[in-house]
Amino acid sequence: MTSRVSEAIKRAFDVALVAVTFPVLFPLLGVLAVAIRIDSPGSVFYRGVRVGRFGKPFRIFKFRTMVQNADKIGGSSTPEDDPRVTRVGRFLRKYKLDELPQLLNVIKGEMSLVGPRPQVAWVVELYAPEEKAVLSVRPGITDCASLRFRNEGEILRGSANPDQAYFEKIHPEKMRLGLEYVQKQCLWLDCQILVNTLGAVVFRPLRGSSGSKTDAGRAGGTISQ
Repeated sequence: MTSRVSEAIKRAFDVALVAVTFPVLFPLLGVLAVAIRIDSPGSVFYRGVRVGRFGKPFRIFKFRTMVQNADKIGGSSTPEDDPRVTRVGRFLRKYKLDELPQLLNVIKGEMSLVGPRPQVAWVVELYAPEEKAVLSVRPGITDCASLRFRNEGEILRGSANPDQAYFEKIHPEKMRLGLEYVQKQCLWLDCQILVNTLGAVVFRPLRGSSGSKTDAGRAGGTISQ
């Protein structure tokens, strides 16, 4: 009963916060949509399939940051030097603005504001049995792993096989933090992560690898309560 109550509170918190912020962000979303259409042909949104809670697939909302049909040209992991990324797309990725449309996924109940990031099917298929615990919660727009690896594209730069490099260099720590979140999740922790995300994106934009590890620690690279 307690877990059900907590889940209901978390869902109510998500919906209330989206209801407050979405109208404020709407003008920005409109400007970004126009910029995407002017910059390159194709849809404003990217609707890739992700694996959600209990392993149920859903289509994520993201601003398109790559050329049209990019998924047919390369893999699902995106290094910073990926030629598929458009000019506007690089700006959106730098400030994580491409993630804002996922507020629609939150409204639909497919995602939460905070939770382990949703993965593509091939990554989930490689989960060890104990790692599947991350599928017991709704995936989120942000979490500690997102803060720790907000320079993910830079880590993958120059990789001959970005998908393999992702799974070897990034996935293990992301999974550790995701499982830790599942164990410690609470509304107060969600608030901490949201504040840290705002600080990392607005006040400490990506600055390169020289300060990434230190910043990640300050921004929420580990979970504490």
